[in-house]
Amino acid sequence: MKKYPITIFFPCYNEEQNVTRITLEAIEVARRISDDYEIIIVNDGSRDRTGEIAERLAKENPAVRVIHHDGNKGYGAALQTGFKNASKELVFYTDGDGQFKIEEITRLLPLIEEADIVSGRRTCRQDSFMRKVNAFLWGALVNALFKINVKDVDSAFKLYRRKIFDEITLTSQGALIDTEILAKARAKGYTITEVGVSHFPRVAGEQTGAKLSVILRAFKELFALKSSFSPRSE
Repeated sequence: MKKYPITIFFPCYNEEQNVTRITLEAIEVARRISDDYEIIIVNDGSRDRTGEIAERLAKENPAVRVIHHDGNKGYGAALQTGFKNASKELVFYTDGDGQFKIEEITRLLPLIEEADIVSGRRTCRQDSFMRKVNAFLWGALVNALFKINVKDVDSAFKLYRRKIFDEITLTSQGALIDTEILAKARAKGYTITEVGVSHFPRVAGEQTGAKLSVILRAFKELFALKSSFSPRSE
């Protein structure tokens, strides 16, 4: 398998119980798959010890750096920060909640030879029934609106060619971010493929994606994106 320069990053909001494990896993995997890598922790205004722990990890590991948001700006804003600060040829992100195994990036890397974006499709999603139903309906909606043709739009396990982010402008601050990236990349002619990856139950911390405020924000941004989107737009 070809070794690419790669940025691995993950957003964290109140993940003090997960950030050490995820960071150490990212370092171990990066050492195996690349000779030129960086790990970025995006601390999205956590109110617990996430930022403090992340700073300690960065001091102990030269390949790790931390970017702090002054307050909780939202999932999309955290991903934007990661993409804007990534410096390597490939960019991979996952969430800081530990529901994916970073080592499964080895399933994505071979496909980046033929595609510009490789998205990990959760083969056995470890979420509540209602959360899975909501995700299915949301995916059907955004695929119908933007013709993305991706089964698991919001999977937080994706590999990108970094050059994509030089050509598209992102505005989503919340959960619409994945849809926005895929839709704008597709419109620019970038290719997208999927591959199955494992998904695990959250063992620490709390989910925020199902909050009403998060859902309402996503729909607000969805309508704004649709109203401004055209095949020749970003």
